[in-house]
Amino acid sequence: MAAVPVPFYATRPDRTASGLGPLMPDPRPPDAPATFHVMGKPTGAICNLDCQYCFYLAKEELYPSGRFRMGDDVLDLYVRQLIEAHDGTEVTLAWQGGEPTLMGLDFFRRVVETAERYLRPGQHVLHTLQTNATLLDEEWARFLAEHGFLVGVSIDGPPSLHDAFRVDKKGRPTSERVLRGLAVLRAHGVDYNLLCTVHAANAGHPLDVYRYLRDECGGQYLQFIPIVEHVPQQAHLAAVTPRTVTPDQWGHFLTTVFDEWLSQDVGRVFVQTFESAVAAWLGAQPGLCVFSETCGNAVALEHNGDVYSCDHFVHKDHLIGNITETHLVELLASQAQRHFGSQKRDSLPPYCKSCDVLFACWGECPKNRFTTTPDGDPGLNYLCEGYKTFFHHVDGPLRLVRKLLSEGKPASSVYDEFRTAGRNTACPCGSGRKTKHCHGRPAPGHPPAR
Repeated sequence: MAAVPVPFYATRPDRTASGLGPLMPDPRPPDAPATFHVMGKPTGAICNLDCQYCFYLAKEELYPSGRFRMGDDVLDLYVRQLIEAHDGTEVTLAWQGGEPTLMGLDFFRRVVETAERYLRPGQHVLHTLQTNATLLDEEWARFLAEHGFLVGVSIDGPPSLHDAFRVDKKGRPTSERVLRGLAVLRAHGVDYNLLCTVHAANAGHPLDVYRYLRDECGGQYLQFIPIVEHVPQQAHLAAVTPRTVTPDQWGHFLTTVFDEWLSQDVGRVFVQTFESAVAAWLGAQPGLCVFSETCGNAVALEHNGDVYSCDHFVHKDHLIGNITETHLVELLASQAQRHFGSQKRDSLPPYCKSCDVLFACWGECPKNRFTTTPDGDPGLNYLCEGYKTFFHHVDGPLRLVRKLLSEGKPASSVYDEFRTAGRNTACPCGSGRKTKHCHGRPAPGHPPAR
């Protein structure tokens, strides 16, 4: 029988609140989530780049007199509280920005040292870092490799597409610097994934983007994030910036990449949206908050200890507290945060609740719910039609995955079904259409991959 982890507060009866900040409540709040994720922002919104679509740069205005550097006191409190709040064996320390590498290597050395000081027997830390990679060098790479960091690198495809919006403070392209940073990570064997935003400049080039990330950048773990910039001051509810990906573009991007992945890369390349879709068809948890029925278990921690309901809701209305005043686990269990999370489900319009792919989508992220349904109800996701296109497109293949698993075969065997399908034979998805007109259809301008 496995040993039950002993709560941190039970192992240190001699500790008092003096100088330590809030201690872990005993007993643990009943509404505290069993698992949760914190996105730590040690530099707040400060970044060395000026990506034109970055929603977070404006958050600097929340702290007009801020220094925008996490102090050691806040770092110590955060790491201690995060570890205390986890009863499991793995604790994830995730850093994002802004650009977290602006804190310098010494800060992250202290992160590692602090975590080791507070870990309980049997626990270990997964260190993660999301970066634009432009400041990484040999010293950084050696450190990241030594301590097993998982590094997310932001890159939007080939240089001509990446540089459309990902520029520095002087408006200069950044792809060369990003690729240099990525190269040093690869040279030192650092585990990495690639985060690609999909926007007006690259949305029309799905295979160029996917193949570049896979073949040129060596990406095995990919995230595709749609850029949606709502302009609320406009009279029309659905007003968006010219950089925003359209619903049709988003649906086409996902389905085109999915077909390439299905026939070439199942089991060797992992695309986060596709993995979440597979989970939904298998009746499992999706692994992404945007596709979960409720949310509220992924919060953002600012440089000064302020905790916000979500990375996309960092504004005064969603400030749930500060870890120097209230323990992190109590903030997660607070009525305000639990209400925030349940509203993702409860605020869905009837149109969504009757949708045949609700189980896979759950209205996606609430930040994108600013359009109206065909019935005129508010709260429809701007990208709804794109997601419908994608989820309907993957229905057949994922039903096949489910069938293969029920027969005791590995999910990856679906790869063989589609890889070997003739273009003029019936598509393995069961649609009744020829493969070349279904999941083997090449994108415009691209020959079939096989």
